This record gives sequence, C-alpha cells and structure tokens, in this order.
Amino acid sequence: MALSSGQEKNETLSLYHLLDPEVLANPYPLYHQLRSTDPVHWDPYLHAWVVTRYADVVTVFQRFSANRTPTSQQLSALGLHKLAPLAQVMVHQMLFLDPPAHSRVRTLASRAFTPRRIEVLRAHIQDITNTLLDAVLQKRHMEVIKDLAYPLPAIVTAEMLGVPTEDWPQLTAWSADFAQVLGNFQHNPDFASRALKSLEEMIAYFQAAVKQQRAHAREGLLNALLITEINGDRLTEEEVIANTIVTMVGGQETTTNLIGNGMLTLLRHPDQLERLRQDPSLLPSAIEELLRFESPSQHTARLAPQDVKLGGKHISKREAVIAVMGAANRDPQRFPDPDLLDLGRQDNRHVAFAWGNHFCFGAPLARLEGQIAFESVLRRMPSLQLEPQPISWRANLGLRGLNELHVGIHEPRA
Repeated sequence: MALSSGQEKNETLSLYHLLDPEVLANPYPLYHQLRSTDPVHWDPYLHAWVVTRYADVVTVFQRFSANRTPTSQQLSALGLHKLAPLAQVMVHQMLFLDPPAHSRVRTLASRAFTPRRIEVLRAHIQDITNTLLDAVLQKRHMEVIKDLAYPLPAIVTAEMLGVPTEDWPQLTAWSADFAQVLGNFQHNPDFASRALKSLEEMIAYFQAAVKQQRAHAREGLLNALLITEINGDRLTEEEVIANTIVTMVGGQETTTNLIGNGMLTLLRHPDQLERLRQDPSLLPSAIEELLRFESPSQHTARLAPQDVKLGGKHISKREAVIAVMGAANRDPQRFPDPDLLDLGRQDNRHVAFAWGNHFCFGAPLARLEGQIAFESVLRRMPSLQLEPQPISWRANLGLRGLNELHVGIHEPRA
C-alpha cells in the first residue's frame, strides 16, 4: 500500500495509506503529496475532507465544529450500537464540545490546572525523573518508552488528578485503550470489546475516587472539578468523570509521545543533539521544534458548521473535515525548510497542541515534563546511541508514538 514516486494521481491520495506500517513510519511524503497537489482533498475511503495546509488547518480549528460525537441512534444505524457507552462519555468531554458548552466545561476545568499548580510540581517531576533514570543508569541500557516516557507522565498525571500514584500502570493501560478509539479511523470489532471493558473499569474507578474525595478531600484535578463553582454552576458527576478521563488520556499520551518521538529525533540528528548538550538554554525552543517536527497528535476531526468554501472546495454542512496537524507543521509556506530539524527555530507557532478554544490546556505541563526529561537525560547520559533494532511505531494513526526505543548508555554521571 506504500506510495511510490509515480503515484501522483488524486485517487491514490488517502490517509487510509497510514494503515501501511511503512507509511505510518514516515507519513511526511504522503502529507507532502496531499498538501502540494490537493490541500483540501475529498477522501472517499474515509468519507471526509482532508486538510493539510497550515492556514487551512488553523481555519478549521477556528471555525469548524468539534461536536462530532455520534448519537446512540446514529451508531445503531451503522450497526455499532455496542459503542453507545463510549459516545455517552465522549459527549460530555470538552474535546467534543462547542461554545458555550465547551467554554463552561473548560473554564471550570482550567481553574484546577493553573500555572501555579504546575510550577509547584516542578521539583516533584524532577524527583520522579531522577528516580527513573537512577534505575536504568546501572544497566547501561534504557528502553525509553517503558523506562521513562510511559511512567513519568503517568505518575505526574496521577498526582495531578489526586489519585494514588501507585495506580499509574493501570491508568496507563486504560489511557492506551481509550487513545486507540480517539486516534484511529477504522472500527475494529475485536478491539471494541476491550475498549468498552476499559471504559467500564475507568468509570467505576473514578466513581469510587469521587466518593473518596467527598469523604476525604485530596488536592488535585478531580477534587477541583467537583468543588469549583462559577456563578453557582458546577459540573455534574458525569461531566467530572468524563473530563477527568480525557485529561488523563491527553496528559499521558501527549507527553509520552513527546519524550519518545523527541528522543528518537535527537538521536537521528546527532548534530542537533550535540548542539543541545552544549547549550541547554535551547531547551524551551528545542521542545517546540520537537513538537513541530514529530507531532504527538497528528490529526483531529471537525464538522462543517454550515456550507462553506475552503481552499476553493465546497464543503457541505456537517461533512467531516480532518485537520492534519502533522502536515501543517511541515508546511513550507509557514515554516522555512520544514523538513530540517532546527532546535533554535524562531517563529515556531506550530499546531501540535491545536489552536484557539481547543488549544490543549495541559500544554504547559507537557512542556515542563519534556524539558525536565530531556535536560536530565542529556546531563546524566552524555553518550547515548540507538541500539540496532527496528523502529516500531504504534498502530495509532492519530496519536503518533513508538512501541519501544532501545538506547545504549555510556559514561554515566551523577
């Protein structure tokens, strides 16, 4: 299914090609073809418009509807009635809401996710990172995903939520299952039962956590969502649990993929890796460039709010539009030399965290975790090298991340 250089005709252009592991490993030639030949492309396989230019992706974020969760009746009509419990949770999540409902939930949730609260976590994140790296330094080997990229954000997320940090392996497993639902085009009947089982377990877990919070309040997002009130308005328990789930999934998936993708990118660009070692002050801009270069979230869907024209194409009301952030972040009309990794890149307003009302409010925490993780690895592991094993990408078309990443460690430092 991989695209060859001669496959330039529009009928070959489809995000469906991401199902090919070779294309998933390097989707950027496909994105380039879409962006240069048909930037607002009707994809007959996905029955959706695929938008790949930076300016058009921003327009989609600004003007198109996020309210795309199917109703139980729509799922039944498609023969997918078993997925109704997923839709019933997603319909309450801010990810799938438009104003004013989105504004209400986001405002209440953001009260619990303040910069002050995130900054308080800085020392704790450093302590967690140090403990994780201590464990691998003695082995002179690190599997970056298992040893760092998964546990760090999972432990931090548990701390943020106000649930026991020792539960992080279970939270990670649930998050991965829910992310499969969020990130893929195709319906997989075999996976659906697993996703629903995970959802039932998550709901039961957070219902018990809510009950515990009401009896013995513990600082964290869950308690803040329960008690935060604006002009007498509070979230219902359903809304609290639904948005705790989406915050948990987003907080883990984005940061895990940032650390894993970023480490692979640096090891593949040793000149930039050495540049960062020599000048740690580049870390903030380096994080932005790593987010742009290998975006943890590659695409998201919206619906046309009414009949509109975009890129010269007529899009009918309620037709699906897939905004491909991974393509927008490599658009040469927005980023000079977009396929060049430049850790000091200026004017780097990427769309890895979306845009506008739906800009990820957990972005400051993801950036902080990324900075601490990379600074600690580069300081304590002055000689890293990729081990000679195939690079395996997760079969998640929307949330780009690695299954594993093996590196050798030499000359450990305290």
